[in-house]
Amino acid sequence: MLRYTGAMTDITDMTELTVDMPNEQSTMAMGASLAQICPSPLRIYLSGELGAGKTTLSRGFLRALGHAGNVKSPTYTLVEPYEFDNVMVFHFDLYRIADPEELAYMGFDDYLMTPAILLVEWADRGGDWLPPPDLLVHLSPLGEGRQLRLMPQSAQGLMVCRQLRKGL
Repeated sequence: MLRYTGAMTDITDMTELTVDMPNEQSTMAMGASLAQICPSPLRIYLSGELGAGKTTLSRGFLRALGHAGNVKSPTYTLVEPYEFDNVMVFHFDLYRIADPEELAYMGFDDYLMTPAILLVEWADRGGDWLPPPDLLVHLSPLGEGRQLRLMPQSAQGLMVCRQLRKGL
């Protein structure tokens, strides 16, 4: 069961949405909920310590779009593309990036030119080479579960937060 815990006085002035997720299944469900409302193109940057649930959230997102196979963190490949009938998703893991300039060598600009949803784990390692996100997602441990904070950074990110809040 997902539980909204954020405080808002006016939904038009939303700056953050906080959701408690008591277990892995609820983290997957939150990823699925996000997938159902995210427009393309959209940049989602995921943060949180190792094991915080970034890949689990991404797995729920991708499965909701129709991916039936394994979803693992692209720590060694750096990016995994997923093509669906109506949307393209690139799942990045920048944990192994030592220098943000490595993004130029891997052709990151080409991914940005593709109308797609970008799920970027460890985006802070991309430094100034990454454009601003539409939505920042921070996951942190909370007892046996996780707490998710969504922080819109663009009009599209705000729209996603508003729609998600309506569904909780």
